[in-house]
Amino acid sequence: MTPTPYLFFNGECAEAIASYVEIFGGETMEKMLGSDMPPDFDVPEDRKDWVMHARIKIGDGYLMASDNVTGESPAMAGASVMVSLPTVDAGKAAFDTLADGGEIQMPYAPTFWSKGFGTLTDRFGVKWMIGCDEVPEEAG
Repeated sequence: MTPTPYLFFNGECAEAIASYVEIFGGETMEKMLGSDMPPDFDVPEDRKDWVMHARIKIGDGYLMASDNVTGESPAMAGASVMVSLPTVDAGKAAFDTLADGGEIQMPYAPTFWSKGFGTLTDRFGVKWMIGCDEVPEEAG
């Protein structure tokens, strides 16, 4: 069993998942729009092009996401998506790209457990913890 984060957006899901696929070198596995829903679902006309469900593969894991086609989703609170990349440089590159237009809570820097780790909220409102698999000599 592997838990999979499911992210909710309000009209920005397609842009967000395209961004995450590019940043992490992932792949879009599924993407269904509001217009793909059965007729008995009352999807507002202006949300038919919103993402009803998407699944992207990142490394050995997945992220799922959708726009809330029938309402509004509150901002993400109380959770973050954690990604650990193989090298400090790969972690820094992902962190910097996610931080563009977002807000950094903890700058990407060496810690006692990792050669690089930082936290941020991206421009879509998703909270991220980005680290790397390289550990400091003292910690290894």
